[in-house]
Amino acid sequence: MIPAADQIRMYRQMLLIRRIEERIAECYGEGRIGGFTHLYIGQEAVAVGAIASLHRDDYVIDTYRDHGHFLARGGAPKALMAELFGRSTGVCQGKGGSMHLADAQHYFYGGTGIVGGSIPIAAGLGLASAYREDDRITMAFFGDGATNQGVWHEGLNFAKVWNLPVIFVCENNFYGIGTDVRLSSAFVEVHKKAAGYGIPGYQINGMDVMEVRQRCEEVVRLVRGGSGPALIEAVCYRYQGHSMTDPGRYRARAEEELWRKRDPIPRLAKSMLAEDVVDDARLQELEREIEVEVEDAVRFADESPEPGPEALYADMFHDRYPSDPHA
Repeated sequence: MIPAADQIRMYRQMLLIRRIEERIAECYGEGRIGGFTHLYIGQEAVAVGAIASLHRDDYVIDTYRDHGHFLARGGAPKALMAELFGRSTGVCQGKGGSMHLADAQHYFYGGTGIVGGSIPIAAGLGLASAYREDDRITMAFFGDGATNQGVWHEGLNFAKVWNLPVIFVCENNFYGIGTDVRLSSAFVEVHKKAAGYGIPGYQINGMDVMEVRQRCEEVVRLVRGGSGPALIEAVCYRYQGHSMTDPGRYRARAEEELWRKRDPIPRLAKSMLAEDVVDDARLQELEREIEVEVEDAVRFADESPEPGPEALYADMFHDRYPSDPHA
């Protein structure tokens, strides 16, 4: 049984992600955020439940739909919003933007703009843990479209050959951009794809944060205990288009309505109310707290300075040897 305090914490995280994403959509429409932006609305239970099963110093590597995972890992809303606004106070000093959030302080090694790009990086992080013989595991997030990429096969094969402590989490929302998984994949049961590499695969309901947390805790315990890599397929649904420029007209209205009835946030709220974990007053209080937190983040981003020209040369690779003074 998940403790009441943890249930409230997960609810708060999911609601924060939802409200932040809704505000990001507004700011994007106003032209205050540029570049590609992919929202996580609808999938909040996956990031929150899965990351809650990890230790503080376990590694997390992500896809380009990374706002939710960043916040679930403990990233600050102000640092997120400032990064999207391209400000120097952003988590990557305004240089990464939406698809390249990274926060080493929280062992969050970033979003990746390449489909499936998180998979080989996760294998590398897992190999580092194996060499050091530490207790860390790596959790890698990616979408269903990544399971048809070459790096998927290379990454899973490498992880199994070396028996690495890596959990691959596929967030199967059924669409690779606008292409239905049934049209792009010869085999749609993603969790069973791992069998070809001798890796166990598990399918979970990605719209139920309690199930995600409980099942991930079980898998984390096995992997940390030395069982080797594992694959989790979290079946979920994004309520927005692939990106802010995608109206999502390729999806049937009936399908969208069906999945909106499975929204993970009211689902957890209903469960907590039924079990007397919270009352309506507490839920309303959380809503008000988050509204203030989100608006503070937008204000912080608005008031933060843009990076100066000198930032172009900061955090760059330098020559290993001093330059020739006579050149």
